Amino acid sequence: MPQGKPAHVPEDGLTTRQRRNRPLVVVHTGPGKGKSTAAFGLALRAWNQGWPIGVFQFVKSAKWRIGEEHALRVLGDSAEGGPVTWHKMGEGWSWIQRPGSEEDHEADAREGWEQIKRDLAAETYRLCVLDEFTYPMKWGWIDVAEVIDVLRSRPGQQHIVITGRDAHPDLIGFADLVTEMGKVKHPMDGGQKGQKGIEW
Repeated sequence: MPQGKPAHVPEDGLTTRQRRNRPLVVVHTGPGKGKSTAAFGLALRAWNQGWPIGVFQFVKSAKWRIGEEHALRVLGDSAEGGPVTWHKMGEGWSWIQRPGSEEDHEADAREGWEQIKRDLAAETYRLCVLDEFTYPMKWGWIDVAEVIDVLRSRPGQQHIVITGRDAHPDLIGFADLVTEMGKVKHPMDGGQKGQKGIEW
């Protein structure tokens, strides 16, 4: 594994080990494919380390059975790595039209955020994947300043991964690691819909 050296070492009073093991806030954003996929890749690494993992899925339909969910649930139940808990917030709001008002969806998102705050306070997980969490912030359902404040003051060694397009500039400024997925080409450009094993 390559040994990277930081270009700048802050004078923060931390040892190299303390700085290296700081819990991170990671944001995967941008218009390209792969934001959630990369987050679930991190979840696999966390599982291998034996960390408890919490996945909070905010936008994809609760009826969708995505491949990562099944795989991580099976791994979490295997007793070989860390346990995995998967939460689906509501019935999904972005790509599928469903009964229910915007107020209902907003309430579901807010309750999801309240659950995350409870789990952060209790240090339930070592890694939290907040999948598609940028959207409730973008739509004004969840206050970005509150999210940043809660994440800044979270106790223990809890890593947070947030995915979704259009991440708020304040969230980007606060995060420790931000990756923007850019689209160069996509099969949908040529009229091809998603397929098993690639999209789910």
